[in-house]
Amino acid sequence: MIRLSHIEKRFGEAVILKDINLAMEEGSVTALVGPSGGGKSTLLRCINLLEIPSKGSLTLGDHSITFAPDKKLGWPDIQRIRRQTGMVFQNFQLFPHRTALENVMESLLTVLKWPKEKARAHAMELLTKVGMAHKADAWPATLSGGQQQRVAIARALAPSPRVLLCDEPTSALDPELAAEVVDVLAKLAAEGTTMVMATHDLRLASRIANHVVFLEAGQVIETGPARDVFDHPREERTRQFVATVTAAQTHEG
Repeated sequence: MIRLSHIEKRFGEAVILKDINLAMEEGSVTALVGPSGGGKSTLLRCINLLEIPSKGSLTLGDHSITFAPDKKLGWPDIQRIRRQTGMVFQNFQLFPHRTALENVMESLLTVLKWPKEKARAHAMELLTKVGMAHKADAWPATLSGGQQQRVAIARALAPSPRVLLCDEPTSALDPELAAEVVDVLAKLAAEGTTMVMATHDLRLASRIANHVVFLEAGQVIETGPARDVFDHPREERTRQFVATVTAAQTHEG
């Protein structure tokens, strides 16, 4: 479904991702965890080419792309990958001048060229799925952070992507509002939605993910089933990280 082979990402002389090799199956939920600056968000953004890898190859569904420092990607190649992904950002990024319903309809109208009534009906289905149908006509500024993020999830799902990418989906929210978003993501996971999420929230990762990748300094330190990585990590660095973050989150909660 998603395969990353020997992915490297450089910004100038700085190497942000080093020789990343991962495979994510259809219907799986993969959590990218690790300390800040470890490369989680950059790796996530490489999957839908918001960041273009410096070298390596990416396969998403039926499309494969090889990257090299002297190779410029064509827009059609980028579009073929992006149209298979939906992105949920840390800070929602809803259009402030569009209602919740209009935000969800936007890509259906402008990218897929759906008729307005068909787009409206599909958008209402998705708002219902995330528990936001009653706020369809609300402006983003009148919604709580949790409500905005649920609308953002509906918007990301609108074009029926093969994979949902979530970049720290709960980090801008207090615990109560974060719980609303976790419930929605858990429901999507139970329905078989393929997801990759970068998160520092181990409670979110342990509840939803069936596979975990621990990244530090741009390298994969450990990867495996979520329960194994969280309960019986093989690497000492993983053990330290899980213990520290779990203690901090227990104190917060």
